[in-house]
Amino acid sequence: MITLIAASLHFYQVAVSRKGNKKAMSSSPDLEQDDNPFTPPEVMAWVREQPLEDVSIVSHDGLTLRGYYLPASRPSDRTVILAHGYTGDAIGNMSALAKLYHESLGYNVLMPDARGHGRSDGEYIGFGWHERKDYGKWIDYVIGRVGAGSQIVLHGISMGGATVLMASGEKLPDQVRGIVSDCAYTSAKDILSYQLKRLFKLPAVPFVPLTSLVCRLRAGYLFGEASAEKQVARSTKPILFIHGEADTFVPFEMVHRLYDSCVSIKEKLVIPNAGHAVAYFTDRELYAGALRSFLGRFVHDRSAAAEESRVPAQVNG
Repeated sequence: MITLIAASLHFYQVAVSRKGNKKAMSSSPDLEQDDNPFTPPEVMAWVREQPLEDVSIVSHDGLTLRGYYLPASRPSDRTVILAHGYTGDAIGNMSALAKLYHESLGYNVLMPDARGHGRSDGEYIGFGWHERKDYGKWIDYVIGRVGAGSQIVLHGISMGGATVLMASGEKLPDQVRGIVSDCAYTSAKDILSYQLKRLFKLPAVPFVPLTSLVCRLRAGYLFGEASAEKQVARSTKPILFIHGEADTFVPFEMVHRLYDSCVSIKEKLVIPNAGHAVAYFTDRELYAGALRSFLGRFVHDRSAAAEESRVPAQVNG
């Protein structure tokens, strides 16, 4: 029994604690091993040229959460809030999508660092469960800044995708017009059970239940609570589910379970040959086209409509 407890404490440190060694997870053969596959040099060059603003909020449990805000090139009521993945950060993981939304779609962009990541406070990773409340706070920040007429999109990748799906099951304001989830897992329990077996060759039982109890004591939640699958069964917001067909880090089959459980308006995009979290880079045209089509149904470019209304009507004769 002592050995099991020691192993569970170790697994908590590896998987959940901010200070734990994440080398085993980050060196998984199921992940791209480039220096940074999410931020190519041309994207980093673009980021350095942008007037990013440092912004912050205080979470429901008193943490200071920090992020970056980039206003649209023209005044706009459309804002995307991006959610990065496990052990990542806003700039390192989400800059390519920030560029897409800002340059091609004309959105304001908010890129938060999740609790326990980047510049934000926090000693543990919530796997989307506590972060879902943090995104409620970021939504309030956008509405306070942009106005009551805001049109907000939540777009997350990997753990960020699970985060926005977990947020979708909460009572979100009308200003949230759509949610985009890229390669999300069904629940913290499911993904940790899968990774425990795949990376460490250990069975889920008894290690995951015991580690979940440690997590409840130290971080305030159980792995089974952090369920995107249960939350989308309560959602009222339109959701676009994206997943790479070759993803073996977050198993491809999870997207079908999430899609089938969702009770709101929904679409699904499968990117052939794409591994984990690189669907956009695998087929940018397909990804961006599906995104434009989905968002076009629920988010409207009111600035363009207003500009057209100011053009004098042509008089014949």
